[in-house]
Amino acid sequence: MAANMQRQQPLPGQESVWDYPRPPRVELTNKSIRIIFNDEIIAETNRAFRVLETSHPPVYYILAADIRMEYLSATNRSTFCEFKGAASYWTIRLNGRASENVAWSYRQPAAGYEAIKNHLAFYPSKVDACYVNDELVHAQEGDFYGGWITKDIVGPFKGGAGTFGW
Repeated sequence: MAANMQRQQPLPGQESVWDYPRPPRVELTNKSIRIIFNDEIIAETNRAFRVLETSHPPVYYILAADIRMEYLSATNRSTFCEFKGAASYWTIRLNGRASENVAWSYRQPAAGYEAIKNHLAFYPSKVDACYVNDELVHAQEGDFYGGWITKDIVGPFKGGAGTFGW
């Protein structure tokens, strides 16, 4: 952690992102996950994976079968994660509205991350709303990492201005 940042002490029932591992851990969650775009539920599941990495709020990966994939199309964008491998991106188009590169996936995830194959992760800031157990999610600042912030997750969080070197 950067010298000028101070870890927020989690209260009972909370998690600190500074207790998450590096390399990241993948874990199955039975929490209810729901994503809304253009007044439509585009994803809903209680069998998502969350990826937990030091300094980042959780990212939820949703099985494609639990997403209304007819509204998503692959884009040409790609990035590379040192842990998970090459990421592909998706755009959503629904009832005359679009959000570019709204989600990403790992078609051939690296060893240790095979569980998230055929799953997509969504940027909360690029859809109308994301929910975890009916709690509205706040987007991780900066939009590079796409973390989902809820009341049970404390930081400080990497992603905003001045946090790149953490």
